[in-house]
Amino acid sequence: MTEKKVTITCSDNFPLSAVLFVPDETKAVVMLAPATGIKKGFYRSFATYLCEMGYVVITFENRGIGESKVGSINNGNPNLADWGRLDMTAVLEYLKSEFQGHQYHLIGHSAGGQLVGFMDNCHDLTSMFNFASSSGSLKYAEFPFRLKSAFYLTMFIPWSNLFFGQVNSQWVGMGEPLPKNVGKQWGKWCKGTGYVKVDLDTEIKEHHYYDLHLKSKWIYAQDDDIANSRTVQDMIRVYTKIESETVELNPKDLGMHDIGHMKFFSSKRKELWPMAVEWLESQS
Repeated sequence: MTEKKVTITCSDNFPLSAVLFVPDETKAVVMLAPATGIKKGFYRSFATYLCEMGYVVITFENRGIGESKVGSINNGNPNLADWGRLDMTAVLEYLKSEFQGHQYHLIGHSAGGQLVGFMDNCHDLTSMFNFASSSGSLKYAEFPFRLKSAFYLTMFIPWSNLFFGQVNSQWVGMGEPLPKNVGKQWGKWCKGTGYVKVDLDTEIKEHHYYDLHLKSKWIYAQDDDIANSRTVQDMIRVYTKIESETVELNPKDLGMHDIGHMKFFSSKRKELWPMAVEWLESQS
């Protein structure tokens, strides 16, 4: 296998930083779409594993994050919808150009599965496998996490944007700093239901949440405060025509201390990774 850094140019000429993992023989192609504010290096071990199983894999950072920050974090004033409409669309276009004649699958972590309906080329995907992807709706959050989430969404994000012009998520263990409008939209969507649905057909008229047909699998952990059974279903309902199945992981049943919102992709939880490969193989 080979691993190399690449630069992907979006339709508005914004450059994204990505890493491509290429096996000696290719079964299919996987776009690994990250969670909000998470850098691509976090997914390297998982991507390497998939590549060893015969899959081309690309990891990347959305604009404003990590090495995809060009100048100011707010360069171009991106929001979450832009991450799907511009960034994720460009990544898939790159894969289609470089690896023609293969199936293209998306493995999404949190936001990576939420934003697929904004991709202009989402119909070129064969399947979607998501972990911890949900609406994150305050309405369906359990106490005491609901109080923490409410503070973050209604107080911390606006305060940080006001005084720093960005969301300093790293101060509260929520990944990298976020562009101002990403944080603003994140807060708005989580205070409603259906996440992106808050703005669909009103502020955002062009999307594919209601016409995307594909098979999907949604995995979440029982100890994840953000993605629980209700918030996962709340997100799935926005994709009105997809086929979906859900799986709840109980860490104790699996002999694990925790999984939460992040650790599916950790090398310390690599026992879970065959689930992704089994899914990909079932779609061929």
